[in-house]
Formats: sequence, structure tokens, C-alpha cells
Amino acid sequence: MEEAARFVSLMEEGAALRHRLAGEMTTAVIGVVDACEASMRGGGKLFFCGNGGSAADAQHLATEWLVRLRSRVERPSWPAIALTLDPTALTAGGNDYGFDEVFARPLSGLGRAGDVLFGITTSGRSPNVRRALETARGMGIVTVGLLGGDGGPARALCDHPLIVPSDVTARIQEAHIALGHAVLELLEDRLVRA
Repeated sequence: MEEAARFVSLMEEGAALRHRLAGEMTTAVIGVVDACEASMRGGGKLFFCGNGGSAADAQHLATEWLVRLRSRVERPSWPAIALTLDPTALTAGGNDYGFDEVFARPLSGLGRAGDVLFGITTSGRSPNVRRALETARGMGIVTVGLLGGDGGPARALCDHPLIVPSDVTARIQEAHIALGHAVLELLEDRLVRA
């Protein structure tokens, strides 16, 4: 396949996947927005974690909530933490407790019941994301999974699993950021109206 046709195919593949999500995930996404709204109104915060590209997505979404999501919407800064941001905490946690604990350990100190954790893993198998989800559940933190494929083992640890039905990592990551943006825009609309 020549490059131009391949490019068109890649764009169409991503668009078809997002179109499918729009038709199948409305209720699930609104459930996540409801959980996040309850947390925000109760003085809670949003946490995000993931590895590699999913770590970048965690940082991206947390920053948009903490700083600004849409330039036309002026509102206060709202609390969000990407558990991927502090290299000192990540390396100390990895050294002292093992890589599987690098998100769970800081979450146990920073989180509280009523917060929301977004665990982002394209396979649903990342041990450190799963440990963070387990820790969150034990603390009364609502768990949201941005997952791929069939959700993997992380699915069972999520109060709100948002599973992108694909096995192509790049398409899953594209859909994850689209889902994250949709959740935050809907949530922001609710909170700025209040």
C-alpha cells in the first residue's frame, strides 16, 4: 500500500473507532462524569497514572484539569495529580518498594475516600496501574479505567471501565485522550454552570 493510501487508512481506522465509542459508551462516560462531579463537589481531587504513552496521557489530562482545558472557559484551578510527575518519588518508590508500587505508594499518602483515580493502561495488564487501582479501592477512591482490548485484569478493579475495543496501541491511546477530553469537558460544563 502506498503511503498516501496508508495515511488515509490510519485516519479512517481511528475515526471509525471513535465513532463506535460514541455509539457504545455514552452511558459509561456519563457515569464517570457523575463520579467526578460528586468528587469535585465533595472537595475531592482527580488522580491519573499510566506508563509510557499512558503516563504522558495522565500528565496531559491532569494538567488540563489543574490549569486550563479550554481557553474560552475561565474558571478556578481544580485539583488533579498525575502520579507520574515526580521522578524523585518514582525512583525512590521503585527502589524502596519495587516498580509495582510506584503509583500505589504516593496515592496512599495523597488520596482520600471520595477522590477519583484514572488508571490508564492499553493492555489492562500493567502491574503498577493495577496496584494503584487496588489501593484506591481499599481507600474508598472511585476507580476509572482507560483500558484497551478486553480490559485485561485491570477491568475487574475499575468501578467505571472505559474499554477501547482495539488491540492497536496507537489507536487505543488516541481514543483514551479523546475519552479523557470528553469526560473533562462535560465535567467542566457542569461545574461552571453551578
